[in-house]
Amino acid sequence: MVKSSITGYPVIGENREWKRALEAFWANKISEEELLQTTKEIRLANLKKQQQAGVDHITVGDFTLYDRVLDTSAMFGIIPGRYNWQGGQVSTSTYFSMARGSDEAVASEMTKWFNTNYHYIVPEYEGQRFQLTENKPLVAYREAKQELGIEGKPVLLGPYTLLKLSKGYEEKDVPSLILQLLPLYQKVLQELQDEGVQWVQIDEPILCTSITSDEMKTVTEIYSQLTKELNSLNILLQTYFDSVEHYEETVALPVAGIGLDFVHGVEKNIEHLKKYSFPEEKVLAAGIIDGRNIWRSDLHAKLEVLESIQQQVKQDKLWIQPSCSLLHVPVTIKSEQKLDGVILHALAFADEKVKEIKTLQAILTQGKESVSKELKESEIALAAFNALPARKRPDVREATSGSILSDSKRNSPFAERKVAQQEKFQLPLLPTTTIGSFPQTPEVRATRNKWRKGEITDKQYNDFVRAEIKEWIDIQENLGLDVLVHGEFERTDMVEYFGEKLEGFVFTEKAWVQSYGSRCVKPPIIFGDVAFTTAMTVEESVYAKSLTNHEVKGMLTGPVTILNWSFVRDDLSREAVTNQIALALRKEIEALEAAGIHMIQVDEPALREGLPLKKSEWKHYLDWAVNAFRVSTASVKDTTQIHTHMCYCDFNHFIEAISALDADVISIETSRSHGDLVESFNNYHYDKGIGLGVYDIHSPRVPAVEEMTEIIDKGLEVLDPSQFWINPDCGLKTRKREETVAALKNMVTATEIARERLRMVVK
Repeated sequence: MVKSSITGYPVIGENREWKRALEAFWANKISEEELLQTTKEIRLANLKKQQQAGVDHITVGDFTLYDRVLDTSAMFGIIPGRYNWQGGQVSTSTYFSMARGSDEAVASEMTKWFNTNYHYIVPEYEGQRFQLTENKPLVAYREAKQELGIEGKPVLLGPYTLLKLSKGYEEKDVPSLILQLLPLYQKVLQELQDEGVQWVQIDEPILCTSITSDEMKTVTEIYSQLTKELNSLNILLQTYFDSVEHYEETVALPVAGIGLDFVHGVEKNIEHLKKYSFPEEKVLAAGIIDGRNIWRSDLHAKLEVLESIQQQVKQDKLWIQPSCSLLHVPVTIKSEQKLDGVILHALAFADEKVKEIKTLQAILTQGKESVSKELKESEIALAAFNALPARKRPDVREATSGSILSDSKRNSPFAERKVAQQEKFQLPLLPTTTIGSFPQTPEVRATRNKWRKGEITDKQYNDFVRAEIKEWIDIQENLGLDVLVHGEFERTDMVEYFGEKLEGFVFTEKAWVQSYGSRCVKPPIIFGDVAFTTAMTVEESVYAKSLTNHEVKGMLTGPVTILNWSFVRDDLSREAVTNQIALALRKEIEALEAAGIHMIQVDEPALREGLPLKKSEWKHYLDWAVNAFRVSTASVKDTTQIHTHMCYCDFNHFIEAISALDADVISIETSRSHGDLVESFNNYHYDKGIGLGVYDIHSPRVPAVEEMTEIIDKGLEVLDPSQFWINPDCGLKTRKREETVAALKNMVTATEIARERLRMVVK
């Protein structure tokens, strides 16, 4: 009989109770005991919902206080020495120090989870001896069984994915590291088996990347060792985000079940099923419902995929589940009260996706008649949604089919633009700037909420925003920064703000998803064709410029980031949607230039996360992503300086594409990677301006001048001083005022020290 399964569930709660508890604990407003009690209540409520929905295989152990990869590092003692951990169970204090940093130690590096907008804490290997500090999956299993009577499916990150996501070792070290890790994984699994656990889910998404045949052999050896002492415990090897790279070897692994993604890897996985079949003794956990997007499923289309699967897999060996963990989508549409009804009924968040899984299960086990009402509702909702005029605008379709998409070259090459810009701006060596946003204080958020609720007038709100802009222009001048920003006080979010002013977007009230730690985002929804209507950023930028003789950067979010940080319509290609956004932004950039703004920053922090998992598909993605950026920015004068910003990037793999953006200045994250990122420039001559982030804005600690000076010195080893800018890692929206001013003061001091050293060298 077909079973239902959930691969993972959002941790944040319907009203972000999890976020509030964490931040209250960090602010010393609640005790550790209160934090753990609150998070336990959220965790059990999540499990109970799935239990009441009738899910057959409920995942336990996917809940976290910050990040599941960090949980795994803590479980196996992968703790860097700077946290002064003495062994044993990892304390909450040490755990959060690794995630957020402390006065004594910088935080561990944070980067994107594959090609999603979720971030994980990178495990750091320093030669430490791995040790099992706590069997977290067992603790989660016992809690679910004792509290709710749930026979849960514990989940843990697989050993090979854990190693591949870690840093600090060389490839030749892999065999010895595996030898260290395997006994610990074996102990975890043996204890689960002794407890009577029936199924355990081991996540190995790394199998969906371009791993080599030799790497796949290593995976086979790992699972041969892991399973040789097991007899009653069944392992479900779970993959997601794409098709597996080595299908035959993957399905031949000595495990009881394989989880495959039949949404993002559907074509290849179906092709492999038909060509190579599927082991009849194994369970196939079919990821049918999209775990990464928010649209209601076309159930008839999903049934067609299931019919193809059933040709190779027997009913009693088939599980229906999401394509990946549901942490990437909001919790429920029940919280949405203001969305247009037609659009609302075209959505499915985590709870609704669970229902879709149960509906498909019912069709396969009881027939369509058993869920005829649900099928009819789905058909009506999707038909009404697709009939909306905004879904297909003739003017937008005509514009994106024209020659303007090939108009993506600046008037002059960079070498000529550089000379023109140097003459115009007369900036000092190592110019200092920030990435864009300044602290959004409780007062800023409260005033914006009052305005949105109609409690204050437009004039009162605009006057407040202008006062904030003026205050921070003064602060920047007093600190001695060279290029200023207006602070983005009018913006809730760098994508939402633009979506509110462009056509083709809608917004939710409570559709939050976790981005990193307690940081939650509410992505816009691109439901229709995207079009420019009126200037979006000109007023604030011009006002800021009127207050100072310094240059003030206009601040925009780039087309690829708007795409990747939104929930995107699934009836058009992502390339087509990006081109629509690019043409809209082009008009905004032209408006800024016409208003006298001569430095314009077009942020693309999400360029990296859009890369396909398969390297063979990178070129196509980068070609259209780079072209979209250039379409946005190509029409400006040589004397208008285009900046861009990126973060969490493995630049070694696509530095040529970054150069091809043809931005005059790029700023990038480097502080959490402790300067390692600058090594990218050893092998590639990057000729444009570049700002290396000299301190981590995701941590509340104020870094010392010496720390920043060290990063600057490291950058100057591979970059010419004439191209080097100094800036923080990212925007400062989430930081407090005192932290921000203190850190920027130290940054300016570090820059002055570096300038003096350069002057001494010249002498």
